[in-house]
Amino acid sequence: MKYRQFISQATSFTTKLLRNRFGKGPQSVNIALNDQCIIFHLREFISPVENFLLSQEEEEAFRYTRELIMKSMLPELRSFLQEHLEMEITDMYYDWGMHNASGIIVGLLEAGWKDTLDYEGREAVHAQIIEVTRHVQKAPEIITSWWVNPKTLVVFRQGIIILIEKELIDLGLGSLLKTAKRRLEKRMLLQAVQLDTVLGKSVADLYVDWNFDQDHSVIVYIFE
Repeated sequence: MKYRQFISQATSFTTKLLRNRFGKGPQSVNIALNDQCIIFHLREFISPVENFLLSQEEEEAFRYTRELIMKSMLPELRSFLQEHLEMEITDMYYDWGMHNASGIIVGLLEAGWKDTLDYEGREAVHAQIIEVTRHVQKAPEIITSWWVNPKTLVVFRQGIIILIEKELIDLGLGSLLKTAKRRLEKRMLLQAVQLDTVLGKSVADLYVDWNFDQDHSVIVYIFE
């Protein structure tokens, strides 16, 4: 399938799927695709009920609701992508920017994330993110990163979960743990990682998610 044809079909399929599951679709879906991953960047994606929850500072209720819906939706999206891309989607991640009603869905393609190209500033980016990760939990056993397009940088980490977090996950508190980690990591990543200096670009959006079962994590930076 041609690239533009796939992007058009994937955009239409994802918009319809989100609308069916959430009762309201995003204003726009921008798709970025390379050998490592596919990324869906959603804009103006929030329902009136969710807007009310956030106005009442019910972030946990907002995230819990979306977590349930996304878990039911992702297998269908994964099947669509695997059929049309003709390759395995190994991990899927998602996160929300509640300050601007944005969101992101990431699918890693087979083992493509292991085969990445060097870029100017990569070592400095990794060093700063390793330092932040060490403060929050522990330094990652593996870290790599790649540009999907000139505005989108993905950072992959493996081996960062500490024992107390594993215990919380075993106790069924994974959702609460994610909420706490997101708030803490995003704050520290924005404060301590100086990508404007290293890369010469200003960060517009930041998203973080984890696969606790595999001890993987993905950070996505969207630049202005």
